[in-house]
Amino acid sequence: MRYGAIAMLPLAAGAAVYGFAFGLLAAQIGFPWWGVTLMSGLVHAGSSQIVAVEHFAETFAVMGAALAGAALNLRYIGIIATLSEILSGLSLRMKLLTIHIAGDENWALMMAERAKNPEIGAGFLIGSGLVMFSTWTTSTTLGAIAGATLPNLERFGLGFAFTAAFIAMARGLWRGPANLAPWAASFFITICSVSLGVPKAYAIIIGAVCGLGLSRVIRNRKRRAA
Repeated sequence: MRYGAIAMLPLAAGAAVYGFAFGLLAAQIGFPWWGVTLMSGLVHAGSSQIVAVEHFAETFAVMGAALAGAALNLRYIGIIATLSEILSGLSLRMKLLTIHIAGDENWALMMAERAKNPEIGAGFLIGSGLVMFSTWTTSTTLGAIAGATLPNLERFGLGFAFTAAFIAMARGLWRGPANLAPWAASFFITICSVSLGVPKAYAIIIGAVCGLGLSRVIRNRKRRAA
């Protein structure tokens, strides 16, 4: 656990920056600091929290905001599936805790370390996850407290922090030209859906499902060709 916690510190420092920005803007939309803290602790998914808050700010539709956030979290189904062997020796309580604090950053870091040393496992994931969880919750809370007392920060362009965060996360998930077709299809269909008046929450889901479907078709064709 200690090794995972130490290895996670550089990535956690980066997450703290956009976590603080998220807290600032969430507070200025009208979220109380304790609500931001509660969301960060229970949801613990930066990208989905950002999308949910932005959607709520535009429409004030709670269900739509939750749906938009859930759509982005569909990738965790695959992430958790890769952890079945690693978590096999843990109790149910520890499995649930580990799954909750598993995120893009500490999962990717653990998989990279595990490729070098197969002994790396649940302890690394838990240690790194606790660091990321505490960093994210603390930074978003501090941002929300600051945002409640500062003037409107949108005029300073701080809203671009959300876009920058998504660009950084997308870059980390890019695995080469094989991703191009599914990503392009997902992007194109999402944009078209929004242009046709489909609510953004549903447009995200439609684009994601189409991208996943195309990715599956491409993989099946490659298997048949092999």
